[in-house]
Amino acid sequence: MLLKRIPARLCSSFMMRAVLRQAHSSVPYQPVPPLGQTLQRYLAALEPLLPEDELEHTRRIVQEFGCAGGLGESLQRELIKRAKHSHNWISDWWVQWAYLECRQPLAVHSNPAISLPKRDFTDWRGQLVFASKLIAGVLNFKAEVDSGRLAIEYMRGNPLCMELFPKLFSSCRIPGPKHDLVVHYGRPRRGPAHITVVRNYQFFQLDVYNSDGTPLTESQIHAQLLRIRSQSWKTDKEPMGILTSEHRHTWGQAYTRLLRDKINKESVRLIEKSLFTLCLDSPVMRISDENYSSRMAAQILHGGGTYSNSGNRWFDKTLQFVVGEDGSWGLLYEHATAEGPPIATLLDHVLEYCKMTDSVRAPLIPLPMPKKLYFYINSEIKWDLEMAKQNLDILINDLDIKCFNFQCFGKKFVKQLKLSPNSFVQLAIQLAYYRVHNEVCAACDIASLRMFRGGRTDYIRSPTNQMLSFIQAFDDVAVSREAKIQLLREAVNAYSLLTEQSLMGQGIDRHLLGLKLQAIENGLSVPRIFMDTAYGLATHWKLRTGQVPTNTDSVMCFGPLVPDGYAVCYNPQQDHLHFSVTAFNCCEDTNAEKLALTLERSLRDVQELFQPTV
Repeated sequence: MLLKRIPARLCSSFMMRAVLRQAHSSVPYQPVPPLGQTLQRYLAALEPLLPEDELEHTRRIVQEFGCAGGLGESLQRELIKRAKHSHNWISDWWVQWAYLECRQPLAVHSNPAISLPKRDFTDWRGQLVFASKLIAGVLNFKAEVDSGRLAIEYMRGNPLCMELFPKLFSSCRIPGPKHDLVVHYGRPRRGPAHITVVRNYQFFQLDVYNSDGTPLTESQIHAQLLRIRSQSWKTDKEPMGILTSEHRHTWGQAYTRLLRDKINKESVRLIEKSLFTLCLDSPVMRISDENYSSRMAAQILHGGGTYSNSGNRWFDKTLQFVVGEDGSWGLLYEHATAEGPPIATLLDHVLEYCKMTDSVRAPLIPLPMPKKLYFYINSEIKWDLEMAKQNLDILINDLDIKCFNFQCFGKKFVKQLKLSPNSFVQLAIQLAYYRVHNEVCAACDIASLRMFRGGRTDYIRSPTNQMLSFIQAFDDVAVSREAKIQLLREAVNAYSLLTEQSLMGQGIDRHLLGLKLQAIENGLSVPRIFMDTAYGLATHWKLRTGQVPTNTDSVMCFGPLVPDGYAVCYNPQQDHLHFSVTAFNCCEDTNAEKLALTLERSLRDVQELFQPTV
């Protein structure tokens, strides 16, 4: 998905704000798809997954739901009414249902991590120099957001909704007993003026603006980070951040106990209100070059465990930048507030900023000492910490991560075939899964809905009938090469059509969810269509996939959605493809390394269809 931007430097601040207002007003409201269309496409999505007798049973249920004067029509009218009186008819529901009511730990299960190319330093001195540059780059990006100078993003000639960008800063997820909430503390002129820095499990408040409102220079930030380092030598300090990795119900109870103490409450609130968090990680065990990218992705994602850097995280925080002493770095973000494309825009900006030399002279004004945040730990909190440590280490040991760089071709090769790179990769992923498990499964890719006001995401479903036909024919020696190419093109084109439908707000999954939640809001029993075994199968996502294209060789990773599933994320570059594959070790049927190796082979095999060996 290519985004085009209008450079802010071409407009004055006043003009840019006017352009942004005009662009925002031209972003349409998200439509409610026609009921009959969604039900028809839902049945089509089930065809590759169900035997005919089960499919016929589900057809009758769907027909009953969608018949004239039936329950489906009544709920559809309610959704249309909701759409007329809300900013976005599904986004708030989606965030509440998919994130805030989910009780699984944020670590691994929810928060995505992006691991970026290693920097050219190998000790704490280089770490602090780069961290200073990184902080300055993020503040520079925030200034563009606050002033209205942030370049407007376009896709397919249409302006995109930019509402998520201001919410990235000074925001945090708050645990609750039944559901969480997200609090945004940021206001452009009066919002918080500090970040949180954590090193050796110890948290610090670092003010990043001078008294006149100007951001600290890189040299000022560096001096402050040196002060923090001098105050954060390894001690017997408890890793308080590990509490945030717990099951949300458990953390919600511990959170209440933690905030009973005034000192704890002040420290927690300062973390929650901070613009973002910087995690200064200690060195990790040296490993082979082959496994380096997998280990670094894991470090960003969860910190490596209680004896590594997991205590340097506050998983509820929307933005956490991680910088290791060995040159590794990346970003961990909380999904209820942030999505991949805005995060990619932020990282692209920071990377460009890091190429610039610091020409700003630091004012000769003494800066206040960074404030160390203290915690009072009684026996109850100590117990909460011990349980959190055990559970996090169990979760980390259960997660298998395999990252690799596929170098045989990239999106340039696929475009030369006049095919969609994303659809091509999706086909290869399904082929790899079929080769490993001898079946196809419900799989979801992510489509951005930012062409609509307040739009978040919808799913692009696979496999399709066309994809199943190709997969079943590919390893059949009786099928000719020409026939396989034709089946491949049909499968890629079918998936590209589904992608187009989802991008235009005509996907099926958010609509079905809206109908279900509307029934619940009306006090009705959950409609039979959603209690059907077929719906459970269709939403048991054994393959969670995501394309996150960036301008650098980064890789995103996240955990599977289900215990017997995989998560596959990829970053397509012109001549190569970056992948991460995750699975849980507790499931005997899944294996991240095996799927990764099979995916590499499948990509090469599909390439050879178009470049046969002589």
